[in-house]
Amino acid sequence: MTTVRITRTALTRGTLAALSGLLAGFAALTVAELVSAAVRPEASPVTAVGGAAIDRTPAGVKDWAIRNFGENDKFVLQLGIVVTLALFAVVVGLLALRHRRTGSAAVLAFGVVGAASAVSRPDSTGVVDGLPSLVGAVAGAILLYVLVGRLTRPRRMAEKEIAGEDIAEEEQDDEGGWDRRGFLIAATAAAAASTAAGAVGRTLNGRSAQDAVASREAVTLPAPASPARPIPAGAQLRVPGLSSFTTPNDKFYRVDTALVIPKVDANSWRLRIHGEGVRRDLEFTYQDLLDRPLIEREITLCCVSNEVGGPYIGHARWIGVRLADLLKEAGVKPPSRGGKADQIIARSVDGMTLGTPVEDVMDGRDAMLAVGMNGEPLPFVNGFPVRMLVPGLYGYVSACKWIEDIELTTFDAYDAYWVKRKWAREAPIKTQSRIDTPKPFGRPEAGTVMVAGVAWAQHRGIEKVEIRVDDGPWKPAQLAEQATVDTWRQWTYPWKATPGSHTLTVRATDGTGETQTEKRTKTVPDGASGWHSVVVTVD
Repeated sequence: MTTVRITRTALTRGTLAALSGLLAGFAALTVAELVSAAVRPEASPVTAVGGAAIDRTPAGVKDWAIRNFGENDKFVLQLGIVVTLALFAVVVGLLALRHRRTGSAAVLAFGVVGAASAVSRPDSTGVVDGLPSLVGAVAGAILLYVLVGRLTRPRRMAEKEIAGEDIAEEEQDDEGGWDRRGFLIAATAAAAASTAAGAVGRTLNGRSAQDAVASREAVTLPAPASPARPIPAGAQLRVPGLSSFTTPNDKFYRVDTALVIPKVDANSWRLRIHGEGVRRDLEFTYQDLLDRPLIEREITLCCVSNEVGGPYIGHARWIGVRLADLLKEAGVKPPSRGGKADQIIARSVDGMTLGTPVEDVMDGRDAMLAVGMNGEPLPFVNGFPVRMLVPGLYGYVSACKWIEDIELTTFDAYDAYWVKRKWAREAPIKTQSRIDTPKPFGRPEAGTVMVAGVAWAQHRGIEKVEIRVDDGPWKPAQLAEQATVDTWRQWTYPWKATPGSHTLTVRATDGTGETQTEKRTKTVPDGASGWHSVVVTVD
């Protein structure tokens, strides 16, 4: 009977020790959240550690995450961090049951990791960013020490158990002599206090976001001085399953490294232009940009992480300031005209850096600092208040969201964020095409089946799209009217489908006469290539 009672007691204490670890971890995170309100929201441990993990993840792994989780990749990362922290907390709680000080020290050590991660982030404001993690860790370590102290058995109880002596009935009722009631009171109070701290922290951190939301709601976009040409009626085909020519804002793809979408107050936002070959530094407010002559253009964007046939491409009507005009005002010249700088480093509020060739921005294309998208101010997820766009280049070298700084430099002097991670310095968009309908493994009925999709080669345009059924000859598809060379182009092909399994393949030819290559490559280092195919079974 005594042996059974001791085993149950040990099991109960072990469970509560694990719970102690979880409560300590919860307290550490919520206290850190509260402290981050006095520093900045981005300094909270989960955000800082998650951002550091993204920064240190190899390009191939990031590409795998995007391919498998899509736009949920950041949620999966955050979930993984929370699960890892929970497991760590359980282990530390069990460790503390035998070694109280060691367990508390482990919590402090993890706080140091969080602080180091926060300070090392590209957007770090200095050592102060480490405070939330450190203060939270101290709170968690103290709580763990106190809670586990309630679970410690008096030495006299342990001696009696080892000697096999009888335990008094009143001692048995106390389940081994540890302070059960004291533990429950302390644990309940800690859980309540931690929850309150987290709620207050989230509320305080949300105030800056509320200001940003209010600033966006107050924006009225001026009429553009140079409006976009109307989209030709023949550019938008009505085929079920075909991507719409214009992508709605809430359907536009998102690929970035921000765990928390930056919400920037347009009233306090500033943009600085400076660096090599700049005769005079310039600084602009958001209103300064709205007061300038704005251009409106139809531009299709594509992410370098888009695999053959992938979804990370979208089209919108953008409005903004011509970037070349701002650079000229700063005295910048392209290298072909004797300029000193050949690279623009665009910096985001979250510390992201993108490197763009100066020549491409100043060669006459409609590179811009966009303030609007499809008739409304930029959504926060798409870069409000201002983002950069350069038609014809993949986003990672041109489409800086939440931009706040433009520095002129050289490719030899500086490698931007993705270049440091083995992506190419320069990345013009490759000629690509995609079959939207029928879907892979679809089962269309025999007869005429409309095959349709999109093709793109921004800043070069699409001249021809061809379809091949199985190993048959290439046949021309019917092209929708081209809006501009900077937009994608829809196409259709009426296929006389016969029963059985068939492979449909598409390829495109751009405005320079270059036909899309058959050679399959991965997205790293400068974008995927190859023909897109779908397999269907005709009934």
